[in-house]
Amino acid sequence: MDERGLEELYQRELRRVTRRHFFRDCGVGLGGLALASLAGQAQAAAPALGARHHAPKAKSVIFLFMAGGPSQLELFDYKPELQRFTNSPIPPSYLEGRRFAFMDSSFQIEKVKLLGTVREFKQHGQQGAWVSECLPYTAGIVDDIAILKTVQTMVPNHAPAKLFMNTGASQSGRPSMGSWVTYGIGSDATDLPGFVVLQSGPRGPRGGAVNWASGFLPTAHQGVPFRGAGDPILNLSNPAGVDDVCQRDVIDTVNALNREHMERVEDDEIATRIASYEMAYRMQSSAPELMDISGESAATLDMYGIKEGEASFARNCLLARRLVERGTRFVQLYHTNWDHHGGGNETLEGDLDNVCREVDQPGAALVRDLKQRGMLDDTLVIWGGEFGRTPMGELRDTIGRNHHNECSTMWMAGGGIKPGVTLGETDELGFGPTEDPVHVHDLHATMLHLLGIDHLKLTYRFKGRDFRLTDVAGHVIDKIIA
Repeated sequence: MDERGLEELYQRELRRVTRRHFFRDCGVGLGGLALASLAGQAQAAAPALGARHHAPKAKSVIFLFMAGGPSQLELFDYKPELQRFTNSPIPPSYLEGRRFAFMDSSFQIEKVKLLGTVREFKQHGQQGAWVSECLPYTAGIVDDIAILKTVQTMVPNHAPAKLFMNTGASQSGRPSMGSWVTYGIGSDATDLPGFVVLQSGPRGPRGGAVNWASGFLPTAHQGVPFRGAGDPILNLSNPAGVDDVCQRDVIDTVNALNREHMERVEDDEIATRIASYEMAYRMQSSAPELMDISGESAATLDMYGIKEGEASFARNCLLARRLVERGTRFVQLYHTNWDHHGGGNETLEGDLDNVCREVDQPGAALVRDLKQRGMLDDTLVIWGGEFGRTPMGELRDTIGRNHHNECSTMWMAGGGIKPGVTLGETDELGFGPTEDPVHVHDLHATMLHLLGIDHLKLTYRFKGRDFRLTDVAGHVIDKIIA
């Protein structure tokens, strides 16, 4: 065989191998794509592994992300000794080996004092869980939630800490937890995305879209941001003069061209593009129906604290319930501002009270609403931020608290979580755990476990390495599983 013949043979073999790999990884052929379009299955173009490793306790996840780092010492972690020694110097033993944000070689630690809270704490529920006056509605659901008082992360600054909580890594490029979940087990929604992001507060979270990106996973698994009022996605509706028949013709023509191109170049991202067109077409009817809450009872709207026509965290909580009712697998709500350093709109006095009022009633209402509808058993609800706050004050225009990555408080409910328990304890001043520390990787491992996924087995090969959400760590928190 001459050189040209060998080259042709090589190219044919390369195409055969590449095509085999593509259909192995993508899991669908062109005929399957056409059938999926007819059947209306959005996930078919970029299907999930579909391999639960054990029986799931949860079908879906709603993550209430408090962007900025809520102060556990004002909300859940009652410290009488910190109250007693407020405005006293910090014992040196509590500072050894610890890192804090904004503390470089010029930082004068001797000027920083311990800071007790002015908030009143009371015990609530059958187990006597401590909750402050800032969260009266949450205090009313303590028998339905598990409170984790010793959550730890790796980094003390906002953007990388948000990334770490959302992706298991402090640098961008890794898939978000919602992407891992839909990649692993797909979604039950056929006309809505499997992973939806809702935002409220004065601005978006630091880091932005990388917090819900799909990283090296197929882009069909990235989070889809919805607006809290009006059209959920800009430009989703047809422009004037374009009817459904015309729209369908355009999509069919574009998809036919995309399929032809995909057959030539064998790129799985083209399959994602085809699915996106189909999903957008179906969402022109499903999304407005989702956003129309006029059919909800007055009692439900009052329970959440929803004001007519107002985009808010309260409305987003109700939309989250409506999304999981329609089969969406993972819904994440971001609400800012929780960064209470002191001064400006970041005070531990009025600003903390304001943001607590914005989330307390709706978050508790979501748990109650899911429970009364029989949905809490298989819907996992998670509340928390990227890290906690320090036991010492920070001197700005007013006294606030610095970032603290060794201790924060989160709570979880439903989806196989043991209700009414408090896990972990911190030292008498609140610097670090004394029992049951919970790492972010442990939180991720537990979430996946409740969804029927072994975090050690949910992997994706990229650049010669098998990656997973929990990296090379993570343990299931057995003590909070029912």
